[in-house]
Amino acid sequence: MSDEDEDVQFEAPDLADDDPMRAFLPASFGKKSKEADIAAQMDRSKRTVDQSSTHTPKPDSQSRDTAGDVESHNDSDSDANSDSESDDEDEYPTSHEMLIKTHDRAVTTVSLDPAGGRLISGSIDCTVKLHDFSSMTPTTIRAFKSVDPFETKRSAGTSETHPINHVEFNPLAGGVFLCVSAHPQAKIMSRDGETVAEFVKGDMYLRDMNHTKGHVSEVTTGTWHPTDKNICVTAGTDSTLRIWDINNKRCQKEVIVFKSKTIGTAGRSRMTAVAWGSPAQGGNNVLVSAALDGTLVMWGGNGPFSRPAAEIRDAHKPSSWTGGIDISSDGRMVVTRGGDDLIKLWDTRKFKEPLVSVQHPSTSNEYPMTNIKYGPNSSSIITGSSTGHLHILNPGNLQSEYTTPVTAGSPLITVDWHPKINQIVTGSANGETHILYNPSMSVRGAVDVMSRAPKKRHVDDNPEFTTDMSLGLSGESIITPGALPGGRKAGMAAPGKLKDPRRPQVPQQTPFMRSQPDEKHISENIPLSRMLHEDPREALLKYADVAKKDPMFTNAWKATQPVTHYADISDEEEDGPDKKKVKR
Repeated sequence: MSDEDEDVQFEAPDLADDDPMRAFLPASFGKKSKEADIAAQMDRSKRTVDQSSTHTPKPDSQSRDTAGDVESHNDSDSDANSDSESDDEDEYPTSHEMLIKTHDRAVTTVSLDPAGGRLISGSIDCTVKLHDFSSMTPTTIRAFKSVDPFETKRSAGTSETHPINHVEFNPLAGGVFLCVSAHPQAKIMSRDGETVAEFVKGDMYLRDMNHTKGHVSEVTTGTWHPTDKNICVTAGTDSTLRIWDINNKRCQKEVIVFKSKTIGTAGRSRMTAVAWGSPAQGGNNVLVSAALDGTLVMWGGNGPFSRPAAEIRDAHKPSSWTGGIDISSDGRMVVTRGGDDLIKLWDTRKFKEPLVSVQHPSTSNEYPMTNIKYGPNSSSIITGSSTGHLHILNPGNLQSEYTTPVTAGSPLITVDWHPKINQIVTGSANGETHILYNPSMSVRGAVDVMSRAPKKRHVDDNPEFTTDMSLGLSGESIITPGALPGGRKAGMAAPGKLKDPRRPQVPQQTPFMRSQPDEKHISENIPLSRMLHEDPREALLKYADVAKKDPMFTNAWKATQPVTHYADISDEEEDGPDKKKVKR
């Protein structure tokens, strides 16, 4: 080879090592296999939070130093701050996050099923979104179904819709969840969004609430029984708490009427929050509720409910909405967050004065659904703020242990910390749902979503165009004719076309038939409706033998009752014995 060939040089682009254009330069020849880089996906989901915005308070004793000591230990303090930040990220599952943007307006409530595999969220856009972690990928983070609990028919002119106040999965049976809207009737819905039961509405013209069968005005919130999967409680603006059996939707099991002592309220006050807790090691459960007049009331969870076990007047400022209340896992401590910018800690054994009270800006005036929750094993308390920060508080003194921004500038309304998957779910006023997690501490849930390979989709593909959110079905899927609600019946044809003679003939549904209720619906929902098809004579005669053997009203005179004797009349003497001739 000549020297001229050795002097040949190839020109390469002069790019820096961190230049993003290097990603488009070929590193080798031939076909490349595209594999998902799981570590890179996790790194992209890591939260980039400024250390100045993340606050970790220190004890007061450490801040009582002289100016000279502060200047001399400036470098050591900065190192300690960075170490404490990393320690806090390892202590709490807040190092990574997954964003779900499925609502158009503020997210007011979130809930995870007991296994942590399904997430539901409610919003003031009047919809409930259902998310399944097993079907989501980093590029397809969306709800598989959108449900409006009170939407009967889209084209109906009388259809109504209401904001969602509260949703909560049954902690003992993840197949159903409680859905509370701004409506007198709460609903029990399945995990797929189907209505299982709708509680009855009470008679609004009755003055005594003890005689009503259901709420007569808006239901604000609700929760489940801690040990019975069939029992739940709802709180309403009609000054009542109603305990329901989900198997009997026609009438509540118990009604608890709260009598307010505030002058000028006629003994009524809106119930704003309710919590039902039970000790993890077993014992009596307690039912605690807050009212708009500032009263905090506690009942024994097993009854009787005619009189409260304890009542605290002016627990929070009257006419301020106490939206957050929760009970610790041992059933001894109660934490409340009121609309008077205060968080208070109460002891159920000395239910008179708060143990601790701290200042915390409230968002209840704008978003009444603002809540506060105990963490797993009641080792911490979490809540949001009007600035969009997540606050993790000490359960003993309510001091902030860790504060991190989630939706800066937009109020953080609802929070939930799932103990099984160790992930924190938040809902904000800007319509975003954030799931905070730590890959080393959390399991399943968002960790599995971010560990999957991105789904290959077309660049112009839009889920809103290919998915019917009300049905949870893809627009490209094959649907059996007549399988969807509202589909054409078998044997029916389009107008102007002949019917297929091979199909069975289906009677045409006339408007008169459409307005007539189903016989099964009548028998299930209208009491004593079965008597309509019963012969009254046979219904009475079936008690003849019982009345003869054991009379209810004449049993005292059974032994002394005279025996009735009837005269024997033959057929020839039908007119009876000879009567005296009538004198004319």
